[in-house]
Amino acid sequence: MPPFETAFIANSDACRVNSAANLALIAQFRGLEDKVRHTSERSAEKFHKRGQLLPRERVALLLDRDSPFLELSTLAGLGCHEDDGEENVYGGGLVIGIGFVSGVRVMVIASDAGIKGGSSHPYGVDKQIRAQQIALENKLPLLNLVESAGANLMLQAEMFVRGGTTFANLARLSAAGIPVISVVHGSSTAGGAYQTGLADYVVLVRGRSKVFLAGPPLLKAATGEIADDETLGGARLHFETTGLGEYLAADDAEALCTAREIVAKLGWNSRLPAVRERSTPAPRYPTEEILGLVPTDYRKPYDVRELIARIADDSDWLDFKPAYGPHTVCGHAAIMGHAVGIIGNNGPIDANGATKAAQFIQLCCQSGTPILFLQNTTGFMVGVEAEAAGIVKHGSKMIQAVTNASVPKITIQIGGSFGAGHYGMCGRAFDPRFIFAWPNNRVAVMGGEQAAKVLAIVSEEGARARGQEPDMERIAQAGAKVVAAYDRASTALFATARLWDDGLIDPRDTRRVVGFCLDTVAEADFRTLRPNSFGVARL
Repeated sequence: MPPFETAFIANSDACRVNSAANLALIAQFRGLEDKVRHTSERSAEKFHKRGQLLPRERVALLLDRDSPFLELSTLAGLGCHEDDGEENVYGGGLVIGIGFVSGVRVMVIASDAGIKGGSSHPYGVDKQIRAQQIALENKLPLLNLVESAGANLMLQAEMFVRGGTTFANLARLSAAGIPVISVVHGSSTAGGAYQTGLADYVVLVRGRSKVFLAGPPLLKAATGEIADDETLGGARLHFETTGLGEYLAADDAEALCTAREIVAKLGWNSRLPAVRERSTPAPRYPTEEILGLVPTDYRKPYDVRELIARIADDSDWLDFKPAYGPHTVCGHAAIMGHAVGIIGNNGPIDANGATKAAQFIQLCCQSGTPILFLQNTTGFMVGVEAEAAGIVKHGSKMIQAVTNASVPKITIQIGGSFGAGHYGMCGRAFDPRFIFAWPNNRVAVMGGEQAAKVLAIVSEEGARARGQEPDMERIAQAGAKVVAAYDRASTALFATARLWDDGLIDPRDTRRVVGFCLDTVAEADFRTLRPNSFGVARL
């Protein structure tokens, strides 16, 4: 097929308006990410004075130099608890992401002990669970850099029960044949102790590592016993007496070097097929044009094929049934050398679009081709005509196909994500391997104006059914409140704070991020694990 021919006019007034609006949204979320780092770095003097590295310094030293690192869920919990989102932004109290250690693709989970001592917060627990899930699905060794004061006791009711999943997942990873390596940089208390105890390999730091179920204050409160940190759970105790730790390092840097050595000795990549050189021609149109192409207002239309032409190799695109259900766009392309089926939206999903997408998903499963969903839809079509066309039946077919697809699914939310369209286009509940959002994204059951109109109609009809005249002023005021509430609760920042996605990305990074994810899932498909019954036990 010939490369896609663009109809986009760069440097137009509309282009400049779109670009400025997108840049403002990017600056907003990048500024909040900077606040997470600044919040943690306020502890730098304290850390360095006691000979420790800051959490992000540890991550940087662990990873291979100049290798890519895809950080995930950077704004988890934003604005959800305490003063998070004002002067301080906590990021869930964790740094998580996929990177390379000794040439091996791994998942890293690092306690951000510069923020409230690394104590767990409710969305930090969810962030950790998500990282473990990604590691399990994609067969990634997990490296835990632990220094945590345990659960935030003031918020325990919101995380204690589901927090057990973090322990269960460590056992599942080990049993699946995926190594778990914990480097204990400081306190590893209560729940944090099991993050250590459930690891396959444990590296301790002399004079800094502390591992115990109950620290000295809780021990005194519970039993009346008085003990110092070292006697109760210091590094020497666990290295020489309990056998909890396999390796003892002099400081953070040596501990991280030891972790790198462990990964190098696993031979983790030795059974992968030889890497083939892939031809990855760049798109024929500048990535920068995405900012001018895509409006920040989901109600303003554009052709999603124009976006595809700016992320696909050589802008090469094979359109699938373009004249049938035309508002649902399906087709074949390649991204960073990986064949991929792409489903995007140029409007609501009608019955024909749903059947087309369902067929296309099955064809991708037949050929083993991963599917990329570019999600920007107001939902499934409604109305008398749509119902007569069988939108419920055909929409259900699409949802069945999305749910049961046997190939990796990656979702990028690039605009509106409303109603059942969020489901049909592989939203969070449909278990995409990865799901990211642009900062202009909106997620809700419907738009705020639509919700306000629905509630206004219900109120008017309810009043008349009671024999009363509707109070239109009160209904209008209530509608304005609904619109404001929907506007606040449907933003990309609101969604990413609650881990409805794996993080916000700059639209210009879409090709790079999708390519990294396709590399990750392809490597997982090639890898054969050696599972066991219960995980490697500490005996």
